[in-house]
Amino acid sequence: MTIPPLSPADTTLTTQLRAQLPQAAFRADPAPYNREPRGVWKGHAELVLAPGSTTEVATILAAANAARVPVIPYGGGTSLCGGQIMPDGPTPLVLTLERMNRIRSIDTVGNVATVEAGVVIEDLQNAALDADRLFPLSFGAQGSARVGGVLGTNAGGANVLRYGNARELCLGVEAVLADGRVMNTLTGLRKDNTGYDLRNLMIGSEGTLGVITAATFKLFPRPRSRSVALMVTGSPAQALDLLALARGHAGDGISAFELISGVGLDFLAETMPDTRRLFDPAPDWMVLVDLGLFSDAETVMETIFAEGFEAGLVSDGLISQNEAQAVDFWRLREAIPEANRLVGSISSHDISVPIRALPAFIDEGRAQIAALGPYRLNCFGHLGDGNLHYNVFPPKGHDRADYAGQKLRIMKVIHDLVVAYGGSISAEHGIGRLKAPDLARYGDPVKLEMMRGIKALFDPNGILNPGAVLT
Repeated sequence: MTIPPLSPADTTLTTQLRAQLPQAAFRADPAPYNREPRGVWKGHAELVLAPGSTTEVATILAAANAARVPVIPYGGGTSLCGGQIMPDGPTPLVLTLERMNRIRSIDTVGNVATVEAGVVIEDLQNAALDADRLFPLSFGAQGSARVGGVLGTNAGGANVLRYGNARELCLGVEAVLADGRVMNTLTGLRKDNTGYDLRNLMIGSEGTLGVITAATFKLFPRPRSRSVALMVTGSPAQALDLLALARGHAGDGISAFELISGVGLDFLAETMPDTRRLFDPAPDWMVLVDLGLFSDAETVMETIFAEGFEAGLVSDGLISQNEAQAVDFWRLREAIPEANRLVGSISSHDISVPIRALPAFIDEGRAQIAALGPYRLNCFGHLGDGNLHYNVFPPKGHDRADYAGQKLRIMKVIHDLVVAYGGSISAEHGIGRLKAPDLARYGDPVKLEMMRGIKALFDPNGILNPGAVLT
């Protein structure tokens, strides 16, 4: 699409908005909103607005659209793909939803929560627990990620295998369009066949079609019995066989089935030596299995372990004896991304491939990376839904800065292979600015044409998060 020239957020716009908004909507220090976790991009916004209501969001967008000023929606700032940062172009206006953080209602009959877009995911989890319900979306950044950003990227996490990602959990949204109009599909209905599903257009759009201001989510009954286990397995192929065995006993009661590689455990020993070593030496592969049932989960887990051992799929393992041990097992899994950060990856990949193809993909990817150089590969992630974090690191004793020029080459090798296997270059982190060129390279041409047409319809002036998703 042809985007009209954009203008910077200047004093004229600021003066106009100061006359229309309360002082509380203005953030004095823009610096925190011009950074992102990996330090790849740095923003240059000077005007940061934190509206307190949907009406105030509408006021801001209407003014920005009339002035053709770019608007960057900002959630918790945890995106790893640069969706929350505009590094160049006209000075943008950053719109943070952090003041819109009310949990409007929790309905324990309909099992629905209605919340504003600035609510932190962990706060929603805790509010659901207080009502004896479960909000199952769970990932490492849940203590700072906010509802709007989570829906904008269609975030996933550890429990997608059982409950689905953000899109599957969301029943409706309230969103403000580029010109200030408010679209309300904020419904708790499980069945609503009244035409096009505009909710699903907003989810995953990363703020390029509108600004989500509130959402309704599904809640679930809390499982009454839980068991978590770490099981050593010989290979990803054996791990998939173990998953099939576990499903035969637990069905949909498997909340998570996580693949962990020995390289990841080595990184923990290298960077976080105080982390408890549950297996010594570290196995080449193991899985973390989390069961949540309404009967005796521990007995079911013991059966899975015993049959897996007898079938040659499991050689060693630990089953949690209490909730504290379950938390310890998960703490090991959740420490791996932090160890990755401390080692410093050359190129990180959030990808998915068809589950049946995972073992072949892992092996072929390892061979192709080895052909490029003496790199270390840490492959881990949500095996049960086909989502892997396939990250490439420098040899031990070297710094990633020594290989900075290889990043794009490595990324292309991995993404080419993902596409060859019928997979996706973005499983749960969105597209942002990092993967926008790859979306243009690998995306279906007709799909991309339709996406650009939808963008032009919703945002004809191109003010909403320019540069993200679509190039």
